[in-house]
Amino acid sequence: MEKEKNLIGAHTSIAGGVFNAIYEANSLGANTLQIFTANQRQWRAKPISKEDAKKFIDAKKEKDIKKVVSHNSYLINLGSPKKDSLALSRKAFIEEIKRCHALEIDYLVFHPGSALTSTPDECLDTISESILSFESEIKKGKTKLLLETTAGQGSNVGYKFEHLEYIIKKVKHKVPLGVCLDTCHIFAAGYDIRTKKTWDNTIEEFDRVIGLKFINAFHVNDSKTDFNSRKDRHESIGKGKIGIDTFKFLMKEKNFQNVPKILETPNEDLWKDEIEILKNFVG
Repeated sequence: MEKEKNLIGAHTSIAGGVFNAIYEANSLGANTLQIFTANQRQWRAKPISKEDAKKFIDAKKEKDIKKVVSHNSYLINLGSPKKDSLALSRKAFIEEIKRCHALEIDYLVFHPGSALTSTPDECLDTISESILSFESEIKKGKTKLLLETTAGQGSNVGYKFEHLEYIIKKVKHKVPLGVCLDTCHIFAAGYDIRTKKTWDNTIEEFDRVIGLKFINAFHVNDSKTDFNSRKDRHESIGKGKIGIDTFKFLMKEKNFQNVPKILETPNEDLWKDEIEILKNFVG
């Protein structure tokens, strides 16, 4: 398996212009990256200008970046039982799709949603209805939506593979979905991936419930908290409760060779080294 065929990167900053994220990723030795297309802690965001879009697309070609992932705003809750919040979330999501299309972004990752005062089943139905409402907008470009596995913190859904399968089954006839598998999140949610046997068991379970072809991206994170903690706390790879071996298993999986693997680890100063470590695990 050739190192250059593996897609390895990090979530880089758009400070000073969205195109700057490309140059930062390149400086880290990355050939893929993830960005926020706008301030993810604010509801309102400006559309991407034609000038910035061109700079971004040109920079992607110049630096030979293979895939780009966008992460949607943390404010959005597509499963909210509150009508006003749901309407605001759906509007913000559509605006994000438009920005992704303008930048020719490959994948848009989003957390499924939180039940709050509703039941998990009601939340999953509301999320499905929300995604279906994006059908006409998503068809205007090539960006694919990816459900992110969650840690199951609070009232978040998406911490069971069955949750994601339920949503995919509900919407796939109108809106094709993929999955972004976060190593920290699934570990915290109760999927043990620390040994080769438990890693294989988890991957086999995902394949049985959803199908490996739906894994279109990984978030590569160790975990500050223990197995089945249901807490979302990222740690640098090999420095948390998961341990370094899991990332060797991931990098050697031929099924995932061309799937973007994005670092969201907390110490940005280590990203260049972490990318090199992941590359070295391939050979």
